[in-house]
Amino acid sequence: MRILALVPGGIGDQILFFPTLDDLKRCYPQATIDVLVEPRAKSAYRVCKSVHEVLTFDYKDRNSLADFGNLVGIMRDREYNTAISASYSANINFLLWLTGIPTRVGYQNKGSYFLTNSVPLKTEQYAAAMYHDLLQGMGIKSPTPDLTINVPKPDIDWAQNEQKRLNIHAGYILIDGSTNATNNSSEYPASSWQQIIQDFRQKQPEMPVVVVQAPEDNFGRNFSQGGSDIKITSPSDLGKLAAMISGANLMLCTDSPSMHLAVAVQTYTIALFGLTLPQKLLPKSDRFLAIKSPTGNLATISPATVLEKVWGA
Repeated sequence: MRILALVPGGIGDQILFFPTLDDLKRCYPQATIDVLVEPRAKSAYRVCKSVHEVLTFDYKDRNSLADFGNLVGIMRDREYNTAISASYSANINFLLWLTGIPTRVGYQNKGSYFLTNSVPLKTEQYAAAMYHDLLQGMGIKSPTPDLTINVPKPDIDWAQNEQKRLNIHAGYILIDGSTNATNNSSEYPASSWQQIIQDFRQKQPEMPVVVVQAPEDNFGRNFSQGGSDIKITSPSDLGKLAAMISGANLMLCTDSPSMHLAVAVQTYTIALFGLTLPQKLLPKSDRFLAIKSPTGNLATISPATVLEKVWGA
């Protein structure tokens, strides 16, 4: 059995789709499961245990008829038995119909007639559960499993060596305020992070504070001159980042892939939200606390509000 899952969106969207893939693999252990994702999200599958091959397609690009024709050809050549689409696009449903894949599952929308099975789209719930609803179109009605990841052994070894390099011996607080968003309202000011770190220094001077410097973001560089006791780590991929998050006592972050990784490895997390509703991206748990900006702009969340959550938790 060959199954293709079409999952638009970024890295966070892919991680939230992992429970669906894992449950699919549980129900069909002999099946080969591939995914079709945007190029920017391919790296998420370094920590996924259920996928055989990652194919790429830019869902949002102005694709030509030739691009769509090539995609249909690829899907036909691989002779998939089932396709599961997390896309809301009628055009994608039409493409699936052109492939002739026998079972085509997706959400109920204006293009549902190109599908063989469609399920209601319930956007108000936790996104992982929303994605998992798609399996009802295959007759799978089990509860949504917990979000989990598979961190490669070399990445775990890297994190252990990184902690030694940073002279960390027993736990640390990890901060990742990086964001891929171009909207300034999605960024939490470095000055606010610095106030939070200063409070940590005063109340728990023995607890190391580690700041993540992502390759594509300048967040960590804001603290490189902030004092020798602020430690900087620069994981080169999602597996190494997940391994560092797993070793932390507490994770402070914005709505980002780091937040979803923290959920997967069950690290205590306080996440800052701007416009997005936290209940759509965080499961209900005392381990994962959200602070929602009343204005939609992260900058309006005061450091005092964050610290109240930290010490209260």
